[in-house]
Amino acid sequence: MAAHLANGIPTRLLMWQRVREYAVPPSMIETSTARRTAGDWAGACAAARVDVDLDLRAVRQRHGTEVTARLRADLRRLAPDLLRWHMPRIAPDGRLRPGLTLSLARYRAAGDLPVQLVVRTPPAWADAGQRMSLALWEESGASPAGHHPHPHPDRRFRLDLHRHLWDAGRSGELARRSAVDLDSSWARARWAAEAELLCHAEGRTRGAFTVRLDARRRAVLELVAPDDSHAPTFRPLARELPTQEVAGLPVLPEAAARVLPDLELLRAGLISVGRLHPLVGAALPKYGSGPAASVPVAGTRDPHRVECRGEVHRIALRDGVLSAVDHDPAQLRREELLVALGGPPLPCLRAIDAVHRTPEALPAVRDRLRHGDVVGALDVVEGLLGPGAVLRDGPLREELESAAVHRIDHGLYRSGLVDEHPAAEVAEEGRRPRLDRRMPHEMRRRLNRRTRPRTGLHF
Repeated sequence: MAAHLANGIPTRLLMWQRVREYAVPPSMIETSTARRTAGDWAGACAAARVDVDLDLRAVRQRHGTEVTARLRADLRRLAPDLLRWHMPRIAPDGRLRPGLTLSLARYRAAGDLPVQLVVRTPPAWADAGQRMSLALWEESGASPAGHHPHPHPDRRFRLDLHRHLWDAGRSGELARRSAVDLDSSWARARWAAEAELLCHAEGRTRGAFTVRLDARRRAVLELVAPDDSHAPTFRPLARELPTQEVAGLPVLPEAAARVLPDLELLRAGLISVGRLHPLVGAALPKYGSGPAASVPVAGTRDPHRVECRGEVHRIALRDGVLSAVDHDPAQLRREELLVALGGPPLPCLRAIDAVHRTPEALPAVRDRLRHGDVVGALDVVEGLLGPGAVLRDGPLREELESAAVHRIDHGLYRSGLVDEHPAAEVAEEGRRPRLDRRMPHEMRRRLNRRTRPRTGLHF
């Protein structure tokens, strides 16, 4: 019951509902799509907050024209907003899985080592803005990866076998490649077909593979078929393999192992087809239902109604500033002076101050900032306070300042000036840094292993 709320909706689905609301805003989709359809793939990446860390001229000099031509064609088909839509995410707030290198496509010229087009996410401590980067990775390991914590492509998270999740020309395959299991979030109906694609990519026709069930469990399965003319099936491996052999088996990608989150949201009535990414909604029309309950987002009320001195007064935006419109400007100046001297403020002034410090829309602003949508967050703030307002001290200002500071961390990471969490130096000096989600996983794991004094009652 811990993973469910009182209404029976799993918390992971509520997380994905928030992700679909804030992680890829409509403005990003619209701008990125317009630039992509105009042939500006680099502009489309910029609109989707994807940095390009590859040079086509250098690729041609190193790998030849054939690889370069295939790479350029894939970049033109790449829908970076669709890629962001389908990227792996982590609980509880649905941010991009940090420190990940994910393969999008593989290329191999005659007599040359394979190279892969990959997308990378920064480590957790530098993930402000939720930016991603495109790069080319050589399987020989000769390609520079900077100071990324995990430069090698992850076997569990890979999209080279699922081009419909990032290739705009193949997004229509989504319905065929997606399975709906009404009783589970596992796409078992597709495991055999997806395992066959995995085996072919590994240069095999049949054999064993694994499915990661959780952090400690792996299902070891075997792909079989009566003959080559029949559809493949899978079954548990008859013999038990040593741990080292299991670790070396192909891993069914997460995109194939689980049901598409959008399908789970649709069948739970948490989203409608019209609120999906346009390429996703066009591929899943038969799964649509009635209007879904939207994520509650606090909006502006202009004018606000405040009971002040026995009357109902209005608070509204005037000349770009949230003002008490039913009070004379001279009276407001006198009241503000009295407040500065320690007197009690008018109810209208208290309401304005509350909107500045802790507005009702603070959760919406916070969610937008978490997913890197700074423009959307500022639009909400301007809609509340007006473009001419001076932000006062309080939770709202703290959220905006914190987002700005963390974006500086990302800039330092991208520039190579800082390649590890700033708290690492504190740990080396013998002081215990604060454990938070931005600390690298390895460092957090080492610190948690240290013995701590027991606390409690002693008799």
